[in-house]
Amino acid sequence: MPGAKVVDVARRHGVTRWQVYDWRRKLGSGKLAVPALAISEAPFAALVVEAPPPGITAPGHKSAGRIELVVDGVSIRIGADVDEARLSQVIRAVRAAAR
Repeated sequence: MPGAKVVDVARRHGVTRWQVYDWRRKLGSGKLAVPALAISEAPFAALVVEAPPPGITAPGHKSAGRIELVVDGVSIRIGADVDEARLSQVIRAVRAAAR
């Protein structure tokens, strides 16, 4: 909450201010899993587009409409028509499992 004092937040929730500082640090470093309802915006991962090596194409391979993401070392292959909410759930699950 912008402008909120840590001590006030801690009192409101019955915890110490050190717990709030620790949670903020863990959240910032990606070591704290947060419920989907607590996130106001969809988290985004960096997108890296690489050209395929020359001469390596599978016959009859159709890559249009497919997306591959790598999240915490886990490859996620999805169709381009994937629902945004479902994709967010999958990414959060991968991140939570990687911790």
